[in-house]
Amino acid sequence: MATGRVMALDVGKARIGVALSDPLGYTAQPLLTIWRKGRGEDLRSLMRLIRRHEVTEIVVGNPLHMSGDVSPWAAKVQEFAEEIGARSGVAVHLWDERLSSVAAHEILDEAGHDRRDRKRIIDQVAAVVILRDWMQAREDGRVQQERGEAM
Repeated sequence: MATGRVMALDVGKARIGVALSDPLGYTAQPLLTIWRKGRGEDLRSLMRLIRRHEVTEIVVGNPLHMSGDVSPWAAKVQEFAEEIGARSGVAVHLWDERLSSVAAHEILDEAGHDRRDRKRIIDQVAAVVILRDWMQAREDGRVQQERGEAM
């Protein structure tokens, strides 16, 4: 069982969706959307959130191609994830996020949320999907507890 909060990030070119687990690692909730201003400022904002919410692990959505190959954007996200880990000292796990945005749109459709007003929350919901899927995989034993790697 996890102690401390797990943060999930859906890193996009314009926005970063952020979600948090409860302290026991059972549920995932949307936190906020960071509108990107530059690498340094984005990292400072994330470091503040990590400290404020006592984050012990971070899951970063890994935007692979549907084939499973590393996309150019995935390479940039992986580099960003490494920097977050180095700066924060917190374990960072990459998690395959293919179709997380599709799932996020489906969740918002089911909730009756207007498609024209999604930009401010879609990334948060995608981060919730990433975190929920990662926590379920960990519970199912598909993620190793010590290193957090997908098996």
